This record gives sequence, C-alpha cells and structure tokens, in this order.
Amino acid sequence: MSYRNQGPNHKKTITICCSASFYKSALEIEKNLKKMGFHVKVPKTARTMKRTGNFKVEDYKTWFANEKHYRLKKNLMDDHFKKVIESDAILVVNNEKKGVKGYIGGNVLMEMVIAYHYKKPIFVWNPIEKGFQFEEEIIGMGSKIINRDLLKVKI
Repeated sequence: MSYRNQGPNHKKTITICCSASFYKSALEIEKNLKKMGFHVKVPKTARTMKRTGNFKVEDYKTWFANEKHYRLKKNLMDDHFKKVIESDAILVVNNEKKGVKGYIGGNVLMEMVIAYHYKKPIFVWNPIEKGFQFEEEIIGMGSKIINRDLLKVKI
C-alpha cells in the first residue's frame, strides 16, 4: 500500500470505475476532476485507448478469443483494485448500456465492494434504474448519486 502524505495540502485522489464501453466518457470526466484539483486514476486500458485513439472495446477483450489471455484480464483487475484501495474515493461512471440506464457490470460492482470495504466514499454518475439487478447492494453501500454534477463530489 502507498503511504502518501495525508496532511492538509494532500491532493485527494479519485479512481474512476466503469465499463470499458464508457472509457471515453471517463476520460472527459477525468479532465474536469483534474480542473477541480483532484488527482484522478482511470483504468489502464482507458489510457491505452486514449493513446491509440481506438475505443473499440472488442479489440481489447482478447480473452474471449484466447483463454490464455485471461491472465491479462486478471492483471487489469488487480491493477484497478489496487487503485481503488489507494484512492480517497471512487466515481462510478454508469451510462446507458444494453438498454439499461445507469448500467453497472460485475467488475465495477466488485470495485465498489472493495471501496465499501475500505470505507471509501462511492459516487455514482447517474441514477440507478429501479429494479436494476444490483440496486439493493448499490444503495446499501451508501453510494451517493451525483446526477452528473461533479460539484457534489465532496471528500
């Protein structure tokens, strides 16, 4: 674990968690959070997408075609879990996907559970659709719905 300076001048760190389908949005949100004075961590693949200009998710999820590539998936998960643990809070970007408003997938739910376990504030970009399969758990973790308003991110 990283032991950063936690003094009065400590720059708060937010880790953005989201489906790979939302990485372009996450990078825009990152810019705005940085303007607000936060240090921001995003998934490693989001950085690769930005660098290459290729945001086609299927080009990165190679483990579906080759099972040996699941070690890459594991490494990406481990890397992002570490970012969640080392941050002061997380922001879940949950846009519409597969016809579901406020979509949160299994991997992001795991990241939220880690943040919850480590007592990190959990901010959620969009409201959770009524009846969404993880609605009960997301609300039960004390997640704060910010309705796309970054000024509601208070750490």
